[in-house]
Amino acid sequence: MSKARIILPIEGMTCASCAATVQEALAGATGVSSAGVNFATNKAAIEYDAAQTNVGQLIKAVREAGYNCGKASVTFGITDLHYAPSVALLEQALARVNGVIRAVANQATETATVDYIPGVVSAEDLEKAVTSAGFEVAAPIAAEDPLERERIARSREVRTLTWKFVVAAVVTVLAMMGSMLLMADRPMGESGTMKQVDLTGRLLMPLAVSLRDWIAGQGWILELDWIKWGLALITLPVLVWSGQQFFKGTWSGFRHRTADMNTLIGVGTGAAYLYSIVATAAPSFFLRAGLPADVYYEAVAAIIALVLLGRVLEARAKGRTSEAIRRLAALRAKSAHVVRDGYETEIPVEAVVVGDLVIVKPGEKLPVDGVVTEGASAVNEAMLTGEPMPVAKKPGDEVIGGTLNTTGSITFRATRVGKETALGQIVQLVEDAQATKAPIQKLADRVAGVFVPIVIAIAIAAFVAWFDFGPPPQARALVFATVAFVTVLIIACPCALGLATPTAILVGTGKAAEYGILIRSGEALERLAKARTVLLDKTGTITEGKPTVTHIVTARKPDGTPMSPADVLKWAASVEQRSEHPLATAILKAAQDKQVALLPVEKFAAMEGRGVRGTVDRRIIEVISLRHARERSLELGSLGADADRLAAQGRSPVICVVNNTVYAVIAISDPIKPTSKTAVELLKRRGIPVVMVSGDSRNGAEAVAAEVGIDEVIAEVLPSQKADLVKKLQRDGGDIVMVGDGINDAPALAQANVGIAIGAGTDIAMEASDVTLIRGDLRAVFIAIELARRTMRTIRWNLIWAFGYNVLLIPVAAGVLYPVTGWLLSPVLASAAMAWSSLSVVLNSLTLRAFKTPGAASHAVLPQN
Repeated sequence: MSKARIILPIEGMTCASCAATVQEALAGATGVSSAGVNFATNKAAIEYDAAQTNVGQLIKAVREAGYNCGKASVTFGITDLHYAPSVALLEQALARVNGVIRAVANQATETATVDYIPGVVSAEDLEKAVTSAGFEVAAPIAAEDPLERERIARSREVRTLTWKFVVAAVVTVLAMMGSMLLMADRPMGESGTMKQVDLTGRLLMPLAVSLRDWIAGQGWILELDWIKWGLALITLPVLVWSGQQFFKGTWSGFRHRTADMNTLIGVGTGAAYLYSIVATAAPSFFLRAGLPADVYYEAVAAIIALVLLGRVLEARAKGRTSEAIRRLAALRAKSAHVVRDGYETEIPVEAVVVGDLVIVKPGEKLPVDGVVTEGASAVNEAMLTGEPMPVAKKPGDEVIGGTLNTTGSITFRATRVGKETALGQIVQLVEDAQATKAPIQKLADRVAGVFVPIVIAIAIAAFVAWFDFGPPPQARALVFATVAFVTVLIIACPCALGLATPTAILVGTGKAAEYGILIRSGEALERLAKARTVLLDKTGTITEGKPTVTHIVTARKPDGTPMSPADVLKWAASVEQRSEHPLATAILKAAQDKQVALLPVEKFAAMEGRGVRGTVDRRIIEVISLRHARERSLELGSLGADADRLAAQGRSPVICVVNNTVYAVIAISDPIKPTSKTAVELLKRRGIPVVMVSGDSRNGAEAVAAEVGIDEVIAEVLPSQKADLVKKLQRDGGDIVMVGDGINDAPALAQANVGIAIGAGTDIAMEASDVTLIRGDLRAVFIAIELARRTMRTIRWNLIWAFGYNVLLIPVAAGVLYPVTGWLLSPVLASAAMAWSSLSVVLNSLTLRAFKTPGAASHAVLPQN
């Protein structure tokens, strides 16, 4: 099975029912293993078998459901294409790129045209495909920026909706004035007058009478029939232009046998307008029944105007929910100075390739990741590390794209470009997280999938009930039934259900990214909020992960003289040069600082959690842990007491053994991070127990734990045993958050309910972890948990509001309060309530942007507004 994953931008969705329809269509497509559609982001995250289906088939499934996928097109030149015997290989190579819909090459014009999914395909992907087919692009490909495309589309949507709303609002005001004149012609309490029953009619009646009296005072004669026809005429543009999207959506739903919010609004306003046309053209039908021929043109215009107003505000608010992604993207450089053919030239950053020599001048952003080859400077890496002080860079040092060069000019060789850079991976992780859903959304999704049919059934039931049991005569009952039918359709709001979870996740994960916290998915966010115990690895998590040798205590020779520390360091460093353990790094650095020449090592072997062994200068050299030395019953002599004393001081003692004889104790100290104690205090203050796990001796581990305020310590644990330890804690104490360095802690990170990996600037895409901390500041663990809890609290309130709104107001719209209060809910008020319900959910989610963690004096990584 060839697994693939893609995120498709979906066009045409207007509510959660639309998202449920698209999700069902994709989930049922051949080869699709899972599909999730996010209404807030208008994106579908799909996992599928590339051997069974492709992007074109997925798009076809979306279209068959009545919706569409956003796509872009780019045409670029191919060098010497007209000399090629065939373009088939080129077209096939381009078509194989994940996210490409169609690729066509033209030999006559020496160009290739590619239709692709924005955000999935990059210019680099297309250029690689061209190269793999044996061709070369004539110039760098200028693929469309998906974020800019989304911004432009959102701006265009807001602008169009605003103009449609303005037209509908103006017509609504005029229609209200005409309707009030018609209303004033029938005094309050006149039998059979529906306008006196609904709440809006009662509120407007005094104003209607005043308007009628003022017009009469001007000597004008009102012809009521002409007013009705005038209202019908001015309302028509609102239906045809302002509300066209609702009727198009309704028709599309009928064609594809689906129903969504467009169906509710289209059927509701269409029924109200047709009813009013009948009342205008054939008033005798109502008059014979002793009823005035009420018209609802003002309700039709007001419903569409208010729904459009809600859409405008909702679109603007949804645009703000994804602001973190845009601010991340803004950190990228737009262009780069590279050396090509011996000359410096400026090219778009998308055209930089691995191996290019890139020149960065003072004040410029580094365009991609690389290694310095020439020059020296200080680079501000605050966007990744959070440290405000610039870091000195010299030849051989690694630099990160998006960081700012401050002083000198440097030249570096590009090692990662495009999506592979640290910043590119961060953006990708945040985008992926924002395209996912939290498990708490499942109930809302199930309800949204059947919401519209249920609402239509309730509306029909309300119509039948009023028609059969409404106040006599029958024509009056018909009026009440029609108003109840329209009001139920208009007030129902599946949008709020669809926006409740994803908008909060959008803002929550974006806010987390501002603090250098990358949350992989909505599911990880929800699990993080349930954290009951935090398990902290020691080395590289609580401590700096930069150990140094502090003491070398040597044994005495048979003649009583001490052995040479330099000799011990030479042997230990020689065997450790083949190891990647942090303690080995400390010993090698000590040898380098003391200019000790290393010897070649043979028969090297690493003993997990115990140490290393090798042959150096015909001697068997071992550098092992104190625990392992005692397990083997090696003769430590006075060095045993020295080792215990150093361990009690928080240092890690390792034993240097030569030919099975203990020669020395080497003490290594790993400084504790300045923020570790504060982080532990904050977690404990919130009632979250903190446990430290370490492979060090118990004395050394307890000394570190005591310094940072951790009460429970599990020491002398091998890396392979950490996952089993997590399992045991899960059985005993519930949800476990494991925090480690993402290397030897990977099994434990994967086993934990939430694995939090400490990143190292560029190493941020850690597969085993659910959350990655770009910086090593442990306070970010506390911030992540607090933000997750706040986000989940916001989601719960959103869902309570979304469900509560529909459960309470749909019966009111159907008329259950009429026997008690004597009035029905006006369709106009229903449309206002519906628009507010969606907007309130989005606005409530946006409150997460103001999140500040009490007690954590950690500053954000991204620039704040």
